[in-house]
Amino acid sequence: MPRLAYPETSAAPARLTSRRPTRVDGPWLTLHKTLSQAQQQSPSVPQLCVPHLIEARAAATPFASALFAGAEALNYRQLNDRANQIAHRLLTLGVDPDALADSEDIVALCLDRSTTGVVCALGVLRAGAAYLPLDPSYPVERLAFMLNDARPQVLITTTAIAAQLPHGPWTVVSIDDDDDLAEIDRQSTESPEVRITDDRLAYVIYTSGSTGRPKGVEITHGSLMNLVSWHNGAFQLTTDDRASLLAGVGFDAAVWETWPTLAAGASLHLPDDATRLSPERLRDWIVAERITISFLPTALAERLMTLEWPSHTALSTLLTGAETLRQFPSDDLPFRVINNYGPTECTVVATSGAVPRETYSDRLPTIGRPIANTQIYILDEDLQPVPVHVAGEIYVGGAGVARGYLNQPELTAEKFIENPFAEDDQSSARLYRTGDLARYLRNGEIAYLGRIDEQIKILGHRIEPNEIVSVLDRHPDVQTSRVVARDETCREKHLVAYVVLKPDAHPAASELRIFLEKELPQFMVPAVFVRLETLPLTQNGKVDRAALPAPTPENILRDEVFTAARTPVEQRLATMLSTLLGLDQVSVHDNFFMLGGHSLLGTQLISQIRGTFGVELALRKLFEAPTIEQLAIEIEELVMARVEAMSEDEVQVLLAQ
Repeated sequence: MPRLAYPETSAAPARLTSRRPTRVDGPWLTLHKTLSQAQQQSPSVPQLCVPHLIEARAAATPFASALFAGAEALNYRQLNDRANQIAHRLLTLGVDPDALADSEDIVALCLDRSTTGVVCALGVLRAGAAYLPLDPSYPVERLAFMLNDARPQVLITTTAIAAQLPHGPWTVVSIDDDDDLAEIDRQSTESPEVRITDDRLAYVIYTSGSTGRPKGVEITHGSLMNLVSWHNGAFQLTTDDRASLLAGVGFDAAVWETWPTLAAGASLHLPDDATRLSPERLRDWIVAERITISFLPTALAERLMTLEWPSHTALSTLLTGAETLRQFPSDDLPFRVINNYGPTECTVVATSGAVPRETYSDRLPTIGRPIANTQIYILDEDLQPVPVHVAGEIYVGGAGVARGYLNQPELTAEKFIENPFAEDDQSSARLYRTGDLARYLRNGEIAYLGRIDEQIKILGHRIEPNEIVSVLDRHPDVQTSRVVARDETCREKHLVAYVVLKPDAHPAASELRIFLEKELPQFMVPAVFVRLETLPLTQNGKVDRAALPAPTPENILRDEVFTAARTPVEQRLATMLSTLLGLDQVSVHDNFFMLGGHSLLGTQLISQIRGTFGVELALRKLFEAPTIEQLAIEIEELVMARVEAMSEDEVQVLLAQ
């Protein structure tokens, strides 16, 4: 990443309808109001905005460290001065800080994760515009869609990236271009006289959409400041703290990592990409950099929680979120673990809670309680509060709720509904319907149950994969796992479990299956177990479900060593089973039902056996002889019995066929 020049210094329910909700009342509403506002610590959202707070830090402690990335280091004066120069340059390029709320200017930042990206984002905020982070690693088609949808006033990027992006009405500023850098250097380092209010847009972040088209989430300065105020109060950040910035560009966790840290006058540290996605290297970096507070996506946090840590580490708080946390921290970890939940549409975090230390538990960690100035309602399909311990959809209200989706008024109206529980608090006038399932516990904490649209339907049964994973992860040989439904070449969907085993663990598939059958019905037991060294991650540190490999003879956990078909009958059966089960190969010792077979597939197999071998095999025989080896014996015996009952002429006709 090219560097900017800095001034020299001396230092369950189904999808809910979008109808207008009716006002509700009753005992559960009273309880919900008590639970949903369990952490209402701030009487109102602060009126100051992030640029004001960072400017005050630069004035009070100009030579305090602000940003670190390898050998590169910036203090607060350098950060502040360069952001001001960026802001003035944006103003000369037509960014209008006085634009009406329905036509506010957006500045796109298509830059790698770097100190330069942080400086430019602050510069955009100083200019009174909203920044739009775009990850250069995204496919060009996706970047083109977001640019054409957002229609930014300015695009800040590099010359190499700009050459790959489409042209548009936006002005391109390349931060590695000599002419563009010269124009920035000529600008004043004084803060521009721009009025920034809490109802103005601070940033827009695109998230995936159910229609396959990304949608831009609009977050205001007021919502961002609620996050900053809660974070710095809850975790008591001081100027001595050292925080990490690990989230990828375009992931809203970067918002959470960046602005509370700089608003508190602490220092922000950026590891390189190779370090941030390697658990061992990341642990060593955190220790060496003396990081005191860090956010890690759930999958990465779970890995670091299994590593050995030196007792002298400076890390005191590990924040995690983005997926379901499936393990508790051990007593050996020298830091506390905080689990968090929140959609992008609710300014990163909506609930938070410390995870207790437990060596074994038959439950999952909760997602805590609502953060300050946030309300959580768990409602049924009629928008009525559900009783404690009953599952419902999460609705979020309060200061963190986004303005809506950029250029999508219909989707905004569908997802951001009028709050039927609102009283006089304007910040709670709307609720965001998350599509997430959860239930309230009696202690006020919330148990997350997964996405509504992650439900799998197999043979008429609706299945929540997280329920299977929660049991599978308790097996003593399993470090972590994920369960998905696959249907590549199989006519029926079947469950596949991906397991990362603990060192030196070698469980057989039957062992894992028997373990699950102790708590789960048969239809919830995965057909296939695939062993992985690690779960594949996206650039944002989430589990990359699209990268989970298809089951193959090489990665499937088996009960015995693979044995290929040896006779013509076994070879015919192996081909049938491979096709029916969606597998490349099937061992002659593999159990049909343990590879995903069931009665419906069994009837198809019987039909194919009839057509191929001319014998009638009863379905019950498949249960008695579920392997290729056993089935071949049954078929050969039936064929011999049929031949013995034939006349000589019938035998000759059969041989001719």
